[in-house]
Parts: sequence; C-alpha cells; structure tokens
Amino acid sequence: MPAPLSPAAVIAAIRDGQAVPQGALATFAAGLATDEVGDAQAGAFAMAVLLRGLGPAGRVGLTEGMRDSGRSLRWDLPGPVIDKHSTGGIGDCVSLVLAPLLAAAGAFVPMISGRGLGHSGGTLDKLEAIPGWRAELDPTAFARIVREEGAAIVAASPDIAPADRRLYSIRDVTGTVESIDLITASILSKKLAAGIGGLVLDVKAGSGAFMKTYAEAEILARALVETAVWAGCPTIALITGMEEPLAPALGNALEVAEAMAVLEGAAGPLRDVTLALGAEALVLAGLAAPAEAEDRLTRLLSSGAALERFGRMVAAQGGPRNFTTRWREMLPVAPVVAPVFPLASGIMSGVKGAELGRIVVELGGGRRYLGDRIDPAVGLSAVARIGTRVGPEMPIALLHAADEAAWQRAAEALRAAVVLGGDAAPPARILGRIA
Repeated sequence: MPAPLSPAAVIAAIRDGQAVPQGALATFAAGLATDEVGDAQAGAFAMAVLLRGLGPAGRVGLTEGMRDSGRSLRWDLPGPVIDKHSTGGIGDCVSLVLAPLLAAAGAFVPMISGRGLGHSGGTLDKLEAIPGWRAELDPTAFARIVREEGAAIVAASPDIAPADRRLYSIRDVTGTVESIDLITASILSKKLAAGIGGLVLDVKAGSGAFMKTYAEAEILARALVETAVWAGCPTIALITGMEEPLAPALGNALEVAEAMAVLEGAAGPLRDVTLALGAEALVLAGLAAPAEAEDRLTRLLSSGAALERFGRMVAAQGGPRNFTTRWREMLPVAPVVAPVFPLASGIMSGVKGAELGRIVVELGGGRRYLGDRIDPAVGLSAVARIGTRVGPEMPIALLHAADEAAWQRAAEALRAAVVLGGDAAPPARILGRIA
C-alpha cells in the first residue's frame, strides 16, 4: 500500500487541484482532532479548499473523516431517529416547535444544536431563556431523555466531531468560513455523528440569511444533500425564504414566546415552514405518506400533543415542570419596551434582514465574540410584515431594551433597516426542494 499522505502533501494536492484520496482526508481530520496537524497547516488547508475546492468525493471524505474524529452515537429505539438543521436566519425558532412535534408523531429527535454568532440567533441561546433549562448534558442523560421524551436539544459534547470544532475556529480567523465544502463538512459531521437515520435541511435564502440569493442557497443545498446521502444518511432540503424574519420577533425569550404561540395553535409563516419541514421528516422516516404527513402534524398541533411533549422535554432538561401553562410569567422581560414608529408613512416593501439581527446583537441579545454574555430579554417583537402599512399609528416593531439609551440607539438603527415604498406582496416561504 502507498504511504499515507503527510498534511503538507494533502495541502499541496488541494492547492494544485489534484484529487485527494478519502483516506488521506480522514487522516488529516484525525490530525486536526489530536493537534498533530498544526494551526498553520490547518489554516493553509482551509484556504486551499476555499480557493480550489475538494470536489464531491473529497467533500464526502472530509465529512466522514471529521465525523469519525470523535465519538459517534448509536441508538436502539422503538422508532426512527431523525433530525433537522437550519443554515440560520432571523426569527427562526422552528426547532423549538419541530422537535416536540416530530416526537409526538412517533419519531426520536436527538438534536445537537448550536449558539448564535453574528446576526443569526442560536437555538441553545433561545432555550436558555427558560429558567433552569440546560443545554449541556452528559451522554447518558441525553440518551435517557431522547428515549423517554422523544426529543432533546443539546450542545455538542467535546467528543462529537472534535475535528470540526478545531477547524471551525481556524476558519473563523482565516477568512475561510464561506467555503461550501467546509460548511458542508462542518454541518454534516456533527449531524452524522449523532447517529441519525434521516435528515431534513432548511437552507435559508434572503437578506436575513447567510446565503443572500436562491442560487447560492441551491448550491449549498445540493452539496449538503449529495454529501449526506453518499455518507449513508437519507436527506432532503427545502430552500426557504428569509427576506424578513420568519417569526415576527428576534431575541431569545421573544422567540421562545413565538414558538409557544405556534404550539398553542397560532397561525403564520413560522407554523407553515415548520409543517413543511415536518412533513418531509415524517415521510423520510416512514411515519406517513406524502399526502397525509402535513395533515397529521396539523392535528398534533391542534390537539396540544406537541405542546405537551415540549413541556416534558423542557422539564427533563432542568426547566420548570409547569412551563407550558405559565410561560408568559416565566420568560424574562426587558426593562424598557416601547414601539418604534417610522419617520414617514408607507408600505413595508423590504427589510435589511442582517441589520435587524445586528440590532439585537447590539442590544445584548447576541454575541459579537464567543465569550459574550447574552441578555435573553432584549430584542424586537411584533415586527411589521412586508406588504403592511406602517406610520404614526402603526409601529415598525416593539423594541425591548435594557435601558433608555440602548432603546434610542436601536430605534434609530431599526428605522434605517426598513424600506418603505409602494405595494409589496408578502415574500414566498418555500422556494425549492432538493432531494
């Protein structure tokens, strides 16, 4: 057998546009996890991949190598194990509704999720607005909760895809975050290590997403689906619109409140996208036929079964046992809450989505750096939808701030982040499907 390629040889091969054997990429990923690959080599590797790409086979090799760089979970459960991942956006609290909804339908959902960085909020940060709720669980507790309650949403333990943790930190400081190959390997290595039998992807496109255009989102969606399937995990992706917040709120406690409203039966885009993703998940898991999947999920929402399952999941992870009946008084409230009115009347024809996310970060509801503490109460609620009129009697949003000075700064930024014009139709939510 030929001698394994050294890290330097792997980097040089990618730099020169040559195919790299899957085994060499797996060895490189293992070296990332053990620090045998140095920071300089990791940075050079990331830049070479960004500039030259790995190709489909190399993408699979890196993904599988990063998956295998640590522990992989194994499940022995009386039903299908399935998960969902979103590429991130504003007002996106689908996971809080979808995980208990799928559990109520008979699936098991071991959701390893993340925290917010940049303008996009993180699922774990949102759930930590619930008093006592814990994201860090040991593997035994994680497995027990998934078995007993059907779903758990947790932070990745240090031994899940450690190569990804190392490479992500390198990408963040070397200007290589945007690589489709590296994004794909990062997302899928953690999901595949969770031992799932199927995956539904929500790839966002629009001003509030990382992928601004449909074309960009489609490239990423196809890379994710093809790589996951080749790695042995049945996967589909929906490309969904993010030209405005999915829920009419941004901020951790405020988005929990929106999720609770949907679990209690509220209609709107958040419910619509959740049902579309959930229907795909049920079909993928073999729990429903395509013609009946969404109707089944709608009944589980209407009956309160998904709400009850959410309450069990929250309690199992340290939250209050009566959260689903008393959540309005349990979620934190900001000291200053007041409406923001535009300087002139007009139809909301657009919003600068990433700017809305940055407003929440500046209020203290997100992180500029990984170690920043989060204020769970601040943010925006009752955000006006595209196509509606705003003016002196109709605010753009309610702004939740820690003090008056922060409110004033954020109000000025919010007025600058909305676009007023003539008639505008509500944006489409489901833009495409990749399978």
